[in-house]
Amino acid sequence: MRVQQDQDTPQELPAGDESNRVLELIDTAIKVSKGLDAAGARALEARETMHNRTEHARVSLGGAEREPRLLASRKKRKEKHHGKRKVSFFHYSYYDVAFKFFIEQVLDAEWTPVPPRTKRTIEIGSRYSTDYVCTPFKHILGDYIEALEAGADVLIQTAGPCRLGYYGELHESILRDLGYEFDCLNFAYLAGKGIDEYVKAVKKINPNLSVKKGVRKLLSLAKMITDLDEAYDYYLAHAGAELEKGAFDRALSAYHDEMRHATNDSAIALAHQRGMDAMRSIPCRQGERIRIGIVGEFFTAVDQESNLNTEHRLLDMGVELHRTVNLTNRYLSYSEPNLRVGVREYLAYDDGPTSTLTISAAKKYAELGYDGIIHIKSAGCTPEIDCMPMLQRVSSDYHIPILYLSFDSQTSDAGLDTRLEAFYDMLAMKKGKVLA
Repeated sequence: MRVQQDQDTPQELPAGDESNRVLELIDTAIKVSKGLDAAGARALEARETMHNRTEHARVSLGGAEREPRLLASRKKRKEKHHGKRKVSFFHYSYYDVAFKFFIEQVLDAEWTPVPPRTKRTIEIGSRYSTDYVCTPFKHILGDYIEALEAGADVLIQTAGPCRLGYYGELHESILRDLGYEFDCLNFAYLAGKGIDEYVKAVKKINPNLSVKKGVRKLLSLAKMITDLDEAYDYYLAHAGAELEKGAFDRALSAYHDEMRHATNDSAIALAHQRGMDAMRSIPCRQGERIRIGIVGEFFTAVDQESNLNTEHRLLDMGVELHRTVNLTNRYLSYSEPNLRVGVREYLAYDDGPTSTLTISAAKKYAELGYDGIIHIKSAGCTPEIDCMPMLQRVSSDYHIPILYLSFDSQTSDAGLDTRLEAFYDMLAMKKGKVLA
């Protein structure tokens, strides 16, 4: 039974340190979009190339070639539109729960979920992308096309910590060349701007938006994200030891379902408590297990559909997993200067958007005596390629094996299983364990 208590009574805006925290939370959505000039140049080049490739394109759905379905023109849509705007995010791991909350509670709009990602989603996204862009670009583009076909009339793009910060503009250009009519809320455009610009941008989606309520809901959203990450961390650490196969998956799914219906702080807290209690009550095998830490690129290492469910494959082997990279650690509690102090012997300069977090996490896992590390990135991810020499030094200094995995749209399940099983066997032998 869900307990929903309305806590949306009018309140004054937070003051002092709390007000500053609100501004910080808003800033984190876009400040990481400040990429390198070289990346910007590449992105502009990509935009021109993509425009040329898609000028007379057709969208293929269900295996049949046809003209893209045009949404109603903006003028006509506004005349006919009497309800809330239909807004959609792209797929990104379990964070669809938080995206739904942002759209419904912060924007006060209608959440339009993206259809489940399939092989066809990737094929569509790849068809209208250049060959050299990273895999997340293709995944997100495919999501957007299917979201528009599902009825969305507003797409949201967050600022990314790398070239992803430029991708919203490129995606929008490609989709308009394909004939789609929609509005785009791209937070990358707001980099370095004040709160007034944020308000102006979101009010284009909902002119009647309550700023006070939106700010309160942003604080609730931050708590929800922290809770979601805490629950998944517990899942990764314990699901591989479950006595009843599938028990943790069912508990986590129920947790996400209840959290998906939460609309205020009390409902978020209740859903989190109940979900954690359910997982803590699941019987698990005792004894030492292989421990692996996961590091890598912000999108691919987190999104299970993008890395072919690497974490679940490892959990099926009975591995204890830990992954530092998530929204909480990268945005809500991230401190680049503090992390850099701990890895100054490996990283003297800022080497990319997630480089410091990747090296810092790898060093932490090595110091804690983990059996191995897996580095996950998308094909073409330059920052994480630059991290690999430093990771090799960590591996050498601490005598900890590291498996490097790179994913694109052609990566096969069979090849991945072979590499994971070989890595596990090596760690087990190194640790002196006997395989079951």
